[in-house]
Amino acid sequence: MLLTSARSARDVLAMARGTLAPAEGGNRLLPLLASGRAPRSVFATIAAEETRIVHSDWRSFLTVAGRCAEPHSRRLFSALADGEALALSRLAALRTAIGMSPAMLRAYQPKAGCQAYPAYVAWLCLYAEPADVIVALLANFAAWGGYCGAVAAAMREQYGFDDEACGFFDFFAAPAPDIEDLAADALQAGIDAGRDSEEAFIYGRLFQSYELMFWNTVADECAPDLVDADARALTSLA
Repeated sequence: MLLTSARSARDVLAMARGTLAPAEGGNRLLPLLASGRAPRSVFATIAAEETRIVHSDWRSFLTVAGRCAEPHSRRLFSALADGEALALSRLAALRTAIGMSPAMLRAYQPKAGCQAYPAYVAWLCLYAEPADVIVALLANFAAWGGYCGAVAAAMREQYGFDDEACGFFDFFAAPAPDIEDLAADALQAGIDAGRDSEEAFIYGRLFQSYELMFWNTVADECAPDLVDADARALTSLA
């Protein structure tokens, strides 16, 4: 879809969210969390992986902000970088809640399927047109925010975490109208300048694939524990 064929930036963003929305059921981890079947240790995995991701995305957003000649785009990416800084402080509370010490965090070995997402963000922020990055990011944020809301609910209902421990996911699940307005202004400037590209939707499709790869990599880590739990349950019935 060509950006200049849309009537407004908000039309483009709405179109991107509708077109690029992930298939229902694509995230295999959420049902495990919602039912309480995933082991509590899964949150240590998420916290360790997200700590690396947030550090990377923070630097990536600052990098693309420095590349932006258009002021609205520069303000948007700077604001996104500020958000990553806030998110990082909330991750510390989650690590504390699950008993992950600094030494344990340093010893943790990251998984390729989880770190593919920030690697792609870094590539986009280095090489892609900022307007295309905006469309892809905002489409992905819609899915990411929904996932975070579901995780926070499961953390409280199934695992007994308090509000402080859930703060990272609550932060991203909350609406962000200021970011939405900044994105619309930045994208509108590109449309008004005649920016014409189909790359944004290609980037967005890949974004959603890497997003699901993160969650499903973590879900696959739960598989041995779930098999063992099922085996124990069957043995107890015998």
